[in-house]
Amino acid sequence: MLLIEALANSGPYVLDAARSLDAHVFVATHEDVYESYPAALRDKIHGTVFTDLTDPDRALAELAAFARATGIDAVAGCWEFFTPLVAHLAQRLGLPGNDPLRAQACRNKAEMAQAFRAGQVPAPATIVVDSAGQAEGALGRAGIGFPVVVKPAEQGGSWGVSVVESPGQLAAAVRHAQSWPIAAPHGLPMDQRVVLQEYVDGPEFSLDTVVWRDEYFHMPLVEKHTTGGSYRAETGHTCPAALGHADVRAVRAATERALQALGIRNGVAHTEVKLSPGAGPVVIEVGARLPGDHLVDVVRRASGIDEARAYLQAVLDEKPDVPEPRQGACAIRFLTPPRAGTFRGVTVPGRHDGLVDQHLTTPPGAVVGGAHDNSARIGHLVFTAPTPGQVNADAARILARTRVEVS
Repeated sequence: MLLIEALANSGPYVLDAARSLDAHVFVATHEDVYESYPAALRDKIHGTVFTDLTDPDRALAELAAFARATGIDAVAGCWEFFTPLVAHLAQRLGLPGNDPLRAQACRNKAEMAQAFRAGQVPAPATIVVDSAGQAEGALGRAGIGFPVVVKPAEQGGSWGVSVVESPGQLAAAVRHAQSWPIAAPHGLPMDQRVVLQEYVDGPEFSLDTVVWRDEYFHMPLVEKHTTGGSYRAETGHTCPAALGHADVRAVRAATERALQALGIRNGVAHTEVKLSPGAGPVVIEVGARLPGDHLVDVVRRASGIDEARAYLQAVLDEKPDVPEPRQGACAIRFLTPPRAGTFRGVTVPGRHDGLVDQHLTTPPGAVVGGAHDNSARIGHLVFTAPTPGQVNADAARILARTRVEVS
């Protein structure tokens, strides 16, 4: 199996799943990026192939030659930016994958909006601008009022995303969305267009779906927790979401329409949906990849389903093993600094039966900023309980007594 870039939140889960399927994984990456891999990640990899992922044509040719010489049986990916390359490579090798002609829309939110319109997907009204000077006039012509969501055409992790309440804030928000012309660590150039989207009120959820031969295998629905104000970063997730059967069916139906519009037919998708009062599910965006934020682990702890394993089965052209979810709930909550400064440590009081994992991603002594996007996280806590209500209550109680110390 060839995995295009493993240095992602879902990378270790994919490699563990491959081992459970007795599959050897070769990873395509940059040589300098590979040098930054943690030792634990390297130990899970059978071999590597180095190419230039910023040059799609060159990478496609080199990886196709490598795959044929090595006898690769499946192509998978972790990074959203490389999902078009995954689709094109699978097609060239005659292996299961997504529609390469529509794969760019899975990475680019401007093209995704066009695909949603063509596929009649319930989605926010969306326009695209090239500069701050175009924004206010374009919104007026489109009849989109405030508040409005401003986001880069190509980015992830809530980077560059803001909610704008008035025209006076708009130009600065557009310029902020254009602050990342290059994506690290590969040096991948980003589309500098900016997406302006009507704000959809209501709670937000995510739904992961493994697709095999156009058949959908849905994971349990996940409730998303975010900050308020101008910057909406994720603060945590709870699985399963405490929704009724009718709402779950409606979210699944809207998601399937979105996946059809994007040509996702063999692989996995992470779909973000809001439940708008009176309007039902509204699809915000889709990634043709496994989720980040350790949601693979959260879903598995809550339901017993290994979605990374099911994804690899789909691209190996095997029917995914997705059992009925067991009864249980899991929540992850991200730790962020209360203000900018020097991070000193985290204090989690006492022992708690529901707290099953805690992990720091930032060492004490590091300089940290404010919690404007997902990059501000310094760690996370994971909780389990019999029900979503109980796990949310446990998480809230423990977080209220947890101290992130900054000087």
